[in-house]
Amino acid sequence: MKRALIIILGVLVLDQALKIWIKTHMYLGQEYVITDWFIIHFTENPGMAFGFEFGGNYGKLALSIFRLITVAFIFVWLRNLIAKKAKPIAIAAVALIFAGAIGNILDSLFYGVLFSDSYGQVATFLPDEGGYAGFLHGRVVDMFYFPLFKGYLPEWLPIWGGDYFIFFRPIFNIADSAISVGVGLLLLFQKAVFKN
Repeated sequence: MKRALIIILGVLVLDQALKIWIKTHMYLGQEYVITDWFIIHFTENPGMAFGFEFGGNYGKLALSIFRLITVAFIFVWLRNLIAKKAKPIAIAAVALIFAGAIGNILDSLFYGVLFSDSYGQVATFLPDEGGYAGFLHGRVVDMFYFPLFKGYLPEWLPIWGGDYFIFFRPIFNIADSAISVGVGLLLLFQKAVFKN
C-alpha cells in the first residue's frame, strides 16, 4: 500500500505542479526549445487522446463522467491487487495508470473553473470574472513535444509518399506518461502480473 501511495502522490504532485506552472507562465502555443528534438510546447486538449472530440458540451460532459467511472474501476482493481498481495510490479503498474488518470481528470474537472483562458495571454488563477469553462468542462494541459525525426517520406510509399512527416508528433504530459509506462509494464510483465 505504501509503495502505491508514494507512486500516486509523486505522479500527481509532479503532474499538477508542472501543469499549473505552464498554465500560469505561458500562453497557448508558446514554446521553449530545449533541443531540436525536445520542446516544451503549451497546448490544451479539449477531448480525448490526440485531441479527438465528440458531441460538443454534452460530449465533454459524458467523457468526464466516463473518466470518473473508469478511475473508480481502476481504484477497485488496485485495492484488490494490494489486498491479494500481488506482485510489486503489478501494483506499481496499476498505481501509475491510476495516478495518470487522476492527473488528467483534475484538469477536466477543475481547470475550467480555476483559470482564465490562455488564448494570447498567460492564464490567471481564480480570475474575478470566473474561469473559462464550467465544472467537468476543463481542458487537459499538455507540454512535452519530441519531434525526433522530421522529413519527407519516400515517394515510392503508397498513399503517404512525398508527404512531410514528423515522428513523434503527439504532445503529452506527465499523467499521460504515467499511464503509458503503467500499461507498458503490464504488457511487458503480463505473465507475472496475470498468472493468478
